[in-house]
Amino acid sequence: MAHNHSSREWLSPNSNEEDIGLLLAPRLAYFAAVARHEHVTRAAHDLGVPQSTLSRAMVRLERDLGVSLFARKGRTLSLTPAGRTFLASAERALGEVERATDAVRADADPSAGRVAFGFLHTMGSETVPGLIRAFRVDHPKVRFTLVQNYGEAMIERLRAGDLDLCLTSPVPDAPDLVARRLDEQRLRLVVPDDHRLAGRKRVRLAEAADETFVTLEPGYGLRRITDALCAEAGFAPRIAFEGEEAETLRGLVAAGLGVALLPPPAVARPGVVELTVTAPRAAREIGVAWLDGHPDTPPVAAFKRFLLSRRGRLLNEPE
Repeated sequence: MAHNHSSREWLSPNSNEEDIGLLLAPRLAYFAAVARHEHVTRAAHDLGVPQSTLSRAMVRLERDLGVSLFARKGRTLSLTPAGRTFLASAERALGEVERATDAVRADADPSAGRVAFGFLHTMGSETVPGLIRAFRVDHPKVRFTLVQNYGEAMIERLRAGDLDLCLTSPVPDAPDLVARRLDEQRLRLVVPDDHRLAGRKRVRLAEAADETFVTLEPGYGLRRITDALCAEAGFAPRIAFEGEEAETLRGLVAAGLGVALLPPPAVARPGVVELTVTAPRAAREIGVAWLDGHPDTPPVAAFKRFLLSRRGRLLNEPE
């Protein structure tokens, strides 16, 4: 083939800058084999394809690129300078494909695959480590990619494909998601240990109507539950601070900044008293969610079955 034609003249009629990658991709392995053997017949035998198929593929490849990749002498081929340049990039691309193939196969391996799992901040200190520890008794080599965040952010990552499953509250209700309730967690009114209510064991939430609250930021599930429970009790809470961590709020309660509705702590914190709320019933549902129609790899399916088997005993918390 001559070298004095412009690349635009060489491009096939159905080629353009936008789809050239799609045209070239299936031919890279063919090209690399021919370049390695410097002989179409031997490359065809190595690939297990007809020689005529391989020859036509190389002709089309050169036509679509607009350059000669091989210098031909009888049945023997040698790479042109353009061919050597293209081979280096083709081998890198094929190497990336092979590595990606190995990675996705490893992630799907039933015994040693990967699960991308999201969970709430309040589930991180005890609940999730306990779940993973129990699951790995029967699946010791399964790997986890863990994301700790608030509920709405995890749902976004679930929809984006970054997560396989997430443990969240409230249990989402959306047409593109599947969600299953796993457990219920009672919420306490947390007050400083020198508070007027600190000597009580139980309290109606309306009794805290005049208090200042410290809460999670808007968008957090626990914040929505707090606002809803206060509204049911007949008041809108006065907010002194909005944070991102339940334990930060508990510390601020101990410092006297306000009161808070929180789930039970993993470890009791000094300086606060945790009161059972009798009215309205203060609880949040914990559930697991996944993307509807999204196929599960074997390790994801196994962990999903495990979570569902823990329904009603996910938290194991005393009332």
